[in-house]
Amino acid sequence: MARAATTTDAFNAVAEPRRRQIIDALAGGERSVNELVAELDLAQPLVSKHLRVLREVGLVEVREEGRQRMYRLNGSPLKSIYDWVRPFEHTWATRFERLDAVLEELKEQEKDDGDD
Repeated sequence: MARAATTTDAFNAVAEPRRRQIIDALAGGERSVNELVAELDLAQPLVSKHLRVLREVGLVEVREEGRQRMYRLNGSPLKSIYDWVRPFEHTWATRFERLDAVLEELKEQEKDDGDD
C-alpha cells in the first residue's frame, strides 16, 4: 500500500519527528536554513526538504532577506490539531492528578521506611 502524502495537511506534516523539531525551533522566532541546520544538527538538504513540506501545508512562511531566506512559524494550521486533541485534555489532567497522588504516596512511604 502506498504511503500517504506528507503534504496534504498539518497532521501528516507533523507526524515526522524532524519536522516537529523544526516547528519547535521556529516557535522561538524566525530562523534561516543555516541557523536551523546548526541548531538541530541536521544536514542542510534534509532541513530544506522538511521546510518545503512545512511550507506546502502552510505551517511555515518564508521571506527573502538579501540572499537569505528567513523562515517563521504560522501556527494557524496547528489549530486543527489542537481542536482534535482538546477533548482529551480533561482525561490527561485527571490521569496526571492521579499520578501526582501516587507519587506523593510513594514519597511518604519512602520517608516512613527511612525513619525506621
